[in-house]
Amino acid sequence: MFDGNQELRPQYALFYQRLKEVGWKKLQTLQYSTDRAQLSLGMTFNVYSDNQGIERILHLDVIPRIISGKDWDLVERGLKQRITALNLFIHDLYHEQKILKDKILPGELVLSSATYLEQCKGLHPPEDVWIHITGTDIIRGGDGVFHVLEDNLRCPSGVSYMLENREILKRTFPELFQKLSVRTVYDYTHNLRDMLESLSSASPVNIAVLTPGIYNSAYFEHAYLAQQMGAELVEGRDLVVRDDIVFMVTTKGLQRVDVIYRRVDDDFLDPLEFRKDSVLGTPGLFNAYKKGNVVLANAPGTGVADDKAVYAYVPRIIKYYLNEDIILPNVETYICDEEDHRQYVIENIGKLVVKQTDASGGYGMLIGPKSTKAEQEEFVRRIKENPRNYIAQPTINLSRVPTLTEKGIEGRHVDLRPYILYGKELKIIPGALTRVALTKGSLVVNSSQGGGSKDTWVLND
Repeated sequence: MFDGNQELRPQYALFYQRLKEVGWKKLQTLQYSTDRAQLSLGMTFNVYSDNQGIERILHLDVIPRIISGKDWDLVERGLKQRITALNLFIHDLYHEQKILKDKILPGELVLSSATYLEQCKGLHPPEDVWIHITGTDIIRGGDGVFHVLEDNLRCPSGVSYMLENREILKRTFPELFQKLSVRTVYDYTHNLRDMLESLSSASPVNIAVLTPGIYNSAYFEHAYLAQQMGAELVEGRDLVVRDDIVFMVTTKGLQRVDVIYRRVDDDFLDPLEFRKDSVLGTPGLFNAYKKGNVVLANAPGTGVADDKAVYAYVPRIIKYYLNEDIILPNVETYICDEEDHRQYVIENIGKLVVKQTDASGGYGMLIGPKSTKAEQEEFVRRIKENPRNYIAQPTINLSRVPTLTEKGIEGRHVDLRPYILYGKELKIIPGALTRVALTKGSLVVNSSQGGGSKDTWVLND
């Protein structure tokens, strides 16, 4: 809300005035109403490692994050550039592999990724688009510059919370939306359905959302998106494959499915092709996809560009395919598979954030300055044992946004997850899920690690 000189940022001026008028007691009442609204809407998620109970709400802080139109335009241009280049990279990787032959990236590092799928070689998704739905994690450091922290190209979650957060905040501060000219996000599910329909030549297009089931951490979102799109919510056991065509089992018999928005990871999609012990997928699904009889979004194999070691090379990827300099820079990254980088990480592990290359959700991570000696020694052991599986980055002091706490309004660290749809065209939704670290001083914003969320207001300047 304030810059480094403690000057109020222009985009917050009107909201700051409203905040002073509301007062502390009224804010507490609004926060209580917000919590109740989340519960009544069923906005819950599951935490596998928590033995206190299965479901909890993703706490929505009543104070929004406000982004100027000028800042958003930069983010939008950077995301379009990044997604376009990463899509070209994935397609090249499963076909001619020019980027590896030209030694722009180390071939062994890319092809050894746990998320690179040999089964996808030679595949041609509709329009040669592999990454249809993306949720890119962006941070703003002390220098005020936006950086991409990581790319989420497989099954990015959180968009339902972005949409429901907006509905709740519109009721909390209704008069401010018009005065501030906040850009709308309500049509996301319409855009999502239009994009999915554009991937198939069937008429009408039958769409299904494939979920791992009710115990998945993002089940609320799967059910929400299916309901909002007018699509069927299915589990793997609800689908059967006959003659390489996918059908949904209904009370009226078999119904053909044309497009599957899958929220099941690659490994579990089809026990005939990937993990043989998977009960979450459908036998024969991948073969039906290869034959062109069903569309999977996102396409299998996209996870190779999600690998945190590959992330380090995105500036080169953009330069190679688009001949452009990167607009939204990466965070400086050390690849532990490279000897000089590995030695630096081991010697400075107390200052760095170490991440497992195939992990997500805040798991498999060490925040050096907040870790114990024993934890650091354990990560050094892991790095030496399997260097390919780890990268490290400097500890960045994420930007903070005013947040309601029991003691009053205090700054809490945040990141930003915008959502991108890519079918026949590439569309950036003018809003995002802002994730907030609710614990004072914490840099971990993941919901699975105790983080919360904020509504994100993008203004028309």
